[in-house]
Amino acid sequence: MLLIVVFGTGAHGAERLRLAVQKTGTFAWELDVLRERGLDKGAGLDLEVSEVASPEAAKIALLGGSADIILSDWLWVSRQRDLGRRLVFWPYSTALGALMVPAASPIRGLEDLRGKKIAVAGGPLDKSWLLLQALARQSGIDLARDATVIYGAPPLLYQKTLARETEATLNYWNFCVALEVRGFRRILGMDEVEKRLGAMGPAAMVGYVFDEDFAKAHAGALGRFFNAARKAKEILTNSREEWQEIASRAGIASETELALYRENYAGGIPRRPVAEEAADARILYRVLAKTAGPALVGRSQELDEDVFYQNPGAPAER
Repeated sequence: MLLIVVFGTGAHGAERLRLAVQKTGTFAWELDVLRERGLDKGAGLDLEVSEVASPEAAKIALLGGSADIILSDWLWVSRQRDLGRRLVFWPYSTALGALMVPAASPIRGLEDLRGKKIAVAGGPLDKSWLLLQALARQSGIDLARDATVIYGAPPLLYQKTLARETEATLNYWNFCVALEVRGFRRILGMDEVEKRLGAMGPAAMVGYVFDEDFAKAHAGALGRFFNAARKAKEILTNSREEWQEIASRAGIASETELALYRENYAGGIPRRPVAEEAADARILYRVLAKTAGPALVGRSQELDEDVFYQNPGAPAER
């Protein structure tokens, strides 16, 4: 999921936000709700929405000064701060994927993955994959060595999993939902992996990312934007009608699948104080730094203490 926002002055004095999003994904759904319910106008914001090609394109836009806000993760933010770029992070979603196998598979736990073929969405430095490896090592299991691992884009690996070309898969949450209604079961959710590695609650790995100076200059607009986005999330959580519209656009024909999408989406809304999110991020960062080293985190063995943005105008967690 991808978001780019640029602030300016729009019609009637509203602050203009130019947003670029990937066509599919939860943020695109939220934007539809924002506009249909007039939450943007009510917040004094003028939204202009367009599409971008990839997460990397968003990062280039932010670092190049052609965008003010993107969706990314706190790991990347910390790495950029280590390089001298004063970026900050505000939680967007705690929704994570899971390790999935066919319903009839004999695989019941991490120890059963020895000698098996595992499909991993992303690449060797994918955060979920690194955290899963870290947990397995606590039991003396080296998944990278003891299993056959193939990497790829989430949609491709989803298709390979359906075709039974792999014996287990670690994919993003939306693909896990689709697999679950097609005869697959969860071995281990990444939320459980995080907790077993020391996190106290569901950690928001994905968030809004922007520059510190921009945040100082536009604190009020940021607060209004976050509040409007939170209202859109709550509407989606509670509105069956909105999900019927999403089902139509996304081609979801099964009521069971739609219910799982809705359940996972609602469960991914961050509801903890930012201080708690930051504390868990520091714990998980240490695990990632130990597992992958400088190739992932650069020189910093600790998460930069100023990665998480503090905005008094943002919505209160509950």
